[in-house]
Amino acid sequence: MRFQKNYATAQRRQYVRLDSVFPVMFRILKSDGQGFLSDWIQGFTSNISKGGICLEVNHLNPNLAEILKGPKTKLALNIEMPLANIVNAKAVVAWVKNDVNIPEKYFIGLSYETIDAVENNRLIRYARVKKFFVPLVLTAILILSIAFVINTYLNMELIKGNKAIVKELVAILQESTIAQQKIKDITREKSDLELKIETLNLRIKALDEEREKRKEEANKIAQLSSQIEKLTEEKNLLQDTLIKLQHKESSVTEELLQLDKKKTTLEKANIDKMYHWLLVHQNPRTGLVMSFEGDANIKDWAFIYDESLVIQVYTIFADYERVKKILNFFDRKAKRSNDMFFNAYYVNDGSPAEFIVHSGPNIWLGIAIMQYTIKSNDLSYVKLSEDIARAIMSLQNKDADGGLRGGPDIDWYSTEHNLDAYAFFNMLYEVTGKKQYSDARDKILNWLLTHTYDKQDVPIKRGKGDATIATDTYAWSIAAIGPQKLEELGMNPDRIMEFAEQSCAVSVSYKRPEGQTIQVRGFDFAPQRHIPRGGVVSSEWTAQMIVAFKIMSDYYLKKDMAAKARDYEVKAEEYLLELGKMVISSPSPSGQGESCLPYATGDFVDTGHGWTTPKGSSTGSVAGTCYAIFAYYNYNPLQLKK
Repeated sequence: MRFQKNYATAQRRQYVRLDSVFPVMFRILKSDGQGFLSDWIQGFTSNISKGGICLEVNHLNPNLAEILKGPKTKLALNIEMPLANIVNAKAVVAWVKNDVNIPEKYFIGLSYETIDAVENNRLIRYARVKKFFVPLVLTAILILSIAFVINTYLNMELIKGNKAIVKELVAILQESTIAQQKIKDITREKSDLELKIETLNLRIKALDEEREKRKEEANKIAQLSSQIEKLTEEKNLLQDTLIKLQHKESSVTEELLQLDKKKTTLEKANIDKMYHWLLVHQNPRTGLVMSFEGDANIKDWAFIYDESLVIQVYTIFADYERVKKILNFFDRKAKRSNDMFFNAYYVNDGSPAEFIVHSGPNIWLGIAIMQYTIKSNDLSYVKLSEDIARAIMSLQNKDADGGLRGGPDIDWYSTEHNLDAYAFFNMLYEVTGKKQYSDARDKILNWLLTHTYDKQDVPIKRGKGDATIATDTYAWSIAAIGPQKLEELGMNPDRIMEFAEQSCAVSVSYKRPEGQTIQVRGFDFAPQRHIPRGGVVSSEWTAQMIVAFKIMSDYYLKKDMAAKARDYEVKAEEYLLELGKMVISSPSPSGQGESCLPYATGDFVDTGHGWTTPKGSSTGSVAGTCYAIFAYYNYNPLQLKK
């Protein structure tokens, strides 16, 4: 009996504990092995080892339990291992133990007498996997849960930090605006005082001269001396005031310098975050970047025009692999109509989102390819740009004046599209040297001179027979044709910029997403007086004008006209500062609070050109964000620059 107890203990030590069980059917064999003492009884594995198993049996008949306790009792086993055939075996009962809490429940230790070695090994492997699998899974789940919590916390901290940077930038820009206005007021007040002092000096001088002439007229001399004394006192007071103003100016100037240092750092940080915003929204499968983040009606739409801008931003940052992802989509996957691309595609699967074909967006894709080609020296996509050019020239050849219609199925002519085409053909000619592109470019220019450029009332018409004012046609005339070429054509680039600013610059109240209302000055899509909605600032079109101001500044610097160049540079800086006030934090979880720009200060408002701005007060715009980056880096998308 002592030997049996020690044997049972030894057997238990060999067992591998299972976290889950599988069923075993067994019958008690007669002592001669030629029959059975019981029907099939249901049991479950509790432990398992290479030499045997432990069964857990519920509701076992007490009489059978007594038989099992007999010496050398043998059982026939059918072991039902999951996802495998039934394993047949014979075993000797090593020990039987009753559950003290449940009288009819027994544990039976068995030692194999016969079992197939392969099947036995499979049982052991299964046992070991079951033993370690669940803890491993639970550990993995625990680790993933901890990682998720940490990642969520870090993400929340990142969003919080990103929003704080945007908030700080807007605050600094507002303070900077106030400081600049103070300096302007002081400068104006100083000028007034200096003029008054100069006037008093002239009067004192005149009276002094008259007093010299009348030396012998005592009464008159006394009267003149009194007047001179009073004027001198007044002048001294004004000079004191002027000195105080100069001290105040120095103080405000120092304040502005400190603000400028902070502003420079924060502007660069926000530009980097704008770029990161464009990165995180690139779809890994199609390569496309959604155009608007926040407007449910156009969710996951990628407009070709916006993709062309993203390509150029990626190119500025020399992120050529991301450029290739977008261009590979258009080169190999995107569906076309009449050899031209649709205006928009879905980001996730690349299917057309808008079954409209316009000339302008196709041209802009060609422009982006040219910019990428010249900067990366990768000629892989030149053929794609020439395919686009071929379709555009086919449309152009259908017009007697060499102009370009809005699309294959469209009758209207847009100045904007023809300016795009002028720039595109010019780029293709520079890259390929093919005369057909310079010819197409010159035809476009002649069409512009004939139909849209007017030196009188409205310098630039919106299109053929359409004198509506569109801000982008003014900015893009400077960017595409250039101030020097415009002057050669008899146009006045200064007048173009002056007219655009006088007609389309507006100052509006902008309610930021966090609820703060601020004043922003920028450019509307059209003259405010023509639209009942009142003024609205477009981030994209304001940035386009900033680019144009910088082009004008560079132009006059080359002509050694520093003062005029500085005037345009100051305008560019002022509007870039105003544009910074519109920077918002990404509204989506995937955007991680990164910086971006809304399309305009008002959502779902009439632009005056037959379409409305996107819905949503905090809708991030790819076009607005990309053009802000162009403005910051003084990048002209409509001319090649190595």
